[in-house]
Amino acid sequence: MIEFIAQNMAPIMFASLIIFLLIGYPVAFSLAANGLMFFFIGVVLSPYSGGSINLAWPLLHALPDNFYGSRVMSNDTLLAIPFFTFMGIVLERSGMAEDLLDTIGQLFGPVRGGLAYAVIFVGALLAATTGVVAASVIAMGLISLPIMLRYGYDRRLASGVIAASGTLAQIIPPSLVLIVLADQLGRSVGDMYAGALIPGLVLTGLYTLYILIMSIVRPNSMPALPLAARTLGHGVLSLLAALLVAVAASYAAYRYLAPAHGDNADILGASIGVILIYIVAIADKGLNINMMSRLAQQVIIVLIPPLALIFLVLGTIFLGIATPTEGGAMGAVGALAMAAMKGRLSLDVIKQALASTTRLSSFVLFILIGARVFSLTFYGVNGHVWVEHLLTSLPGGEVGFLIGVNILVFVLAFFLDFFELAFIIVPLLAPAADKLGIDLIWFGVLLGVNMQTSFMHPPFGFALFYLRSVAARVPYLDRLTGKQIAPVTTGQIYWGAVPFVCIQVIMIGLTIAFPQMVMRYKGAAVDPGTIEINLPDMPGLAPLGTPPPANGGPSPAAPPSNDLSQPPNFGETPPAKPAAPATDLSQPPNFN
Repeated sequence: MIEFIAQNMAPIMFASLIIFLLIGYPVAFSLAANGLMFFFIGVVLSPYSGGSINLAWPLLHALPDNFYGSRVMSNDTLLAIPFFTFMGIVLERSGMAEDLLDTIGQLFGPVRGGLAYAVIFVGALLAATTGVVAASVIAMGLISLPIMLRYGYDRRLASGVIAASGTLAQIIPPSLVLIVLADQLGRSVGDMYAGALIPGLVLTGLYTLYILIMSIVRPNSMPALPLAARTLGHGVLSLLAALLVAVAASYAAYRYLAPAHGDNADILGASIGVILIYIVAIADKGLNINMMSRLAQQVIIVLIPPLALIFLVLGTIFLGIATPTEGGAMGAVGALAMAAMKGRLSLDVIKQALASTTRLSSFVLFILIGARVFSLTFYGVNGHVWVEHLLTSLPGGEVGFLIGVNILVFVLAFFLDFFELAFIIVPLLAPAADKLGIDLIWFGVLLGVNMQTSFMHPPFGFALFYLRSVAARVPYLDRLTGKQIAPVTTGQIYWGAVPFVCIQVIMIGLTIAFPQMVMRYKGAAVDPGTIEINLPDMPGLAPLGTPPPANGGPSPAAPPSNDLSQPPNFGETPPAKPAAPATDLSQPPNFN
């Protein structure tokens, strides 16, 4: 019996961790407690293991180095998490989501499903600026759900589109889960962001396509805004004209700057065009010139700052100007500047943002410390070998491995947060994926899409809990129309999420079937046969390709020797030598 336990320590240890988590112990303490407990057991049972346990008391000395080394306390990659969290909380507290939903809702209001389109578009924008699922779902649930119910939207559809759009923060950069996945997979955060960008946009497009189909099949479930609700009036043509002016100004600036700035001229030209139209819109509104429509003014003034912040963060990362940590720091400063420009930056906002950032950072740090204790023991009992053998022996090779892993992560995500999954499961899956030849960036993006699906799946989806916390539970009077609005039930929230879960499962299949959506981060491959090396000829050396002197080739020319009959020259112009006397040809030669 003792030998059986000693030789099967890895599966017993993993099962014990699952039991601890199901009982309800905090994840960080479950990891650390299991790691220490099985370390002591492993040291005692090591003589009975037949070599499968490689644990000894001196290994505990490695824990402080792990805690204070580059894996935990000095991890520059994870430093981006508090920066992006702070940025997202400041933007959410400053009312950016409310402004965006109001403006985009007015822009799409005249069409059926306009508010749903606005929620999806704003969800993508919030994902690209905040990267926090809870903030996105709660903000849109508080702001847009009452408006959608006011104008007769189907409750299930309204709940589903809000929850699904909020979870876009899981996969669209600068997602926090992508930072953790990149760290645990040992890959660049910039590459992970570049790989996840196209799948995130494709998923946003699939949501939009679903709303379009539903607006045709069931038009009464998502009516257009009535005329009385379109407070900004009409003005789409004015907005299009303003955009054309901005494009023309950008192109003119690009043509002017191209000779002097080369590759940077396109970015500079676009920046000039955007700044120009933004200044014109502010002046037009502030001075009551009314050259643009009210709708055009509002769209330009509200949309350009978050888009500029997205470029400041993601653009600098993708262009290689800044690391993700530096991009997050710039984003935090940009969020403070945006809040100050709107007059919504206060000490309370900063305190709330700092408190939320500290809580999340401490949460991540404690889980990471517990994961290091657990992994030290788990690797010592050859747990990584057990997991690798278990996964690589699945039928179907690479595809079978991916399907099995996605089912495992999908089920575990019902009970575990994405941070917990990334720190517990991903380090065990990565070696097996690498052994099968799977690109780890593609693998990480696939896991990110999967975790996003689990955020939506009833009855355990975290996004559904966030929406339930802000949706009305009892009937209430609408402050604008005076009508009594029925509450949103938990069943309606769950059923509304089902179509979007199906869309996300389709997205997982597309990511597996078309890996080039992710692999484009590598860029075009270079054929080594097309590389030419041209070296300039060096004076005093034989040309490149000349055979060496030992094989009959000419020796390299000797450098000119110094004239030792003259004093050394230290940079001054040497005096001219006196001219030699002319030979007297009238006399016989003198041989003495």
